[in-house]
Amino acid sequence: MVTSEAVDDATGRQRTDSTRKIAVASLVGTTIEFYDFYVFATASALVIGKLFFPAESSTAQTLSSFAAFGIAFFARPIGAAIFGHFGDRVGRKATLVASLLTMGVSTLLIGVLPGYGSIGVAAPLLLCVLRMGQGLGLGGEWGGAALVATENAPPGRRAWYGMFPQLGAPVGFFLANGLFVVLALTLSKDQFAAWGWRIPFLVSAALVAVGLWVRLSLTETPVFREALERQEAVKVPIAALFRRHAAAVALGSFAMVVCYALFYLTTVFSLNYGTTKLGWSTEGFLGLLLVAVVFMAIGTAVSGRLADRFGRCPVIVTGSVLTVALGFLFKPMVSGGSWLPLLAFLCLGLLLMGITFGPMGALLPELFSTAVRYTGSSTAYNLGGILGGSVAPFVAAVLVKHGGLASVGLYLSATGVVSAIAVLLTRETREGDLAG
Repeated sequence: MVTSEAVDDATGRQRTDSTRKIAVASLVGTTIEFYDFYVFATASALVIGKLFFPAESSTAQTLSSFAAFGIAFFARPIGAAIFGHFGDRVGRKATLVASLLTMGVSTLLIGVLPGYGSIGVAAPLLLCVLRMGQGLGLGGEWGGAALVATENAPPGRRAWYGMFPQLGAPVGFFLANGLFVVLALTLSKDQFAAWGWRIPFLVSAALVAVGLWVRLSLTETPVFREALERQEAVKVPIAALFRRHAAAVALGSFAMVVCYALFYLTTVFSLNYGTTKLGWSTEGFLGLLLVAVVFMAIGTAVSGRLADRFGRCPVIVTGSVLTVALGFLFKPMVSGGSWLPLLAFLCLGLLLMGITFGPMGALLPELFSTAVRYTGSSTAYNLGGILGGSVAPFVAAVLVKHGGLASVGLYLSATGVVSAIAVLLTRETREGDLAG
């Protein structure tokens, strides 16, 4: 462990935070942000449609709920541009604090928002506004957390340290859905629908307080301090980004598609399908997902190690190709509803999500120069969310209605093809220097 005020022997850069502290801060912050994001994702599959949208039909409510879920993904690139601007000009630390507050306040307000039965059309409108607030917050969160980790990482270990923000995703998911399982087991269906679903949103306030305490104790990264000393800051990072790095943004965005599709088809869509079509109880299916998300954590951690040893691109391409194969197993493993093949599919899907997701914490920051790195990595990450995540549950709901689960599987396979091609066209970044 590098201690406070130590100097890296290989780079000569001064560090003002221990590497352990950096890893914990990256993990805690993204865990909270992803917890907030996943709380809505789970609620959208279970109760949001019924509570916030008119009762035209159960299918219409489900599609409306998934549409509200997808709005946040379209807000995320805007958050990336806004927070990226200040992250590249002012610093990583202050921007991360602001993004955490934006997400936390939005989540808390969703927890106290009246439903359609109480305030009519204002309910879905306000829900969509707050969901956009969640998207703005997460849009600025991930890039900063990844930069804090990678810009402080020892030589040859950037993918390992860049993995810690990624690990916040399965940990946040486990916390969010674990709480929903407890509520489903301890409350009646009427109690859960009336007020129980709000508890995970309200708990977010306490988690955000912990995250702020951790974030405020950080200092600025040495790479960014050096860039400021060299007066490398640009006036409008988003303009400089697309002028100098448009190809990297595009490739990084398409590389992320398979990660998002794997996750949201395996969790949000499958949860809704399992509880409405296959006869699973809410707590039963969430229990399967809690087991499966452990495999996502394993895949994330292992891929971080492998990406430092073999390179980022080979690891992500391997995971993408395996996802193509997994798509053909979607129908036979899920359609029957038997717990063993269903659990196996969920575990495989989230394992592959971890394998493709883990190296992204290093790959995306390494594609961009210091002056636009916050904006660039955040933009690519969140544009990928639109392409692969925002529409995935909605498209899957439409596909399963007209073509069955086999068509959903083909959709998953297609995302693997898209990401594999994008990564093959991307330069390997393992040996690059982030000081550039």
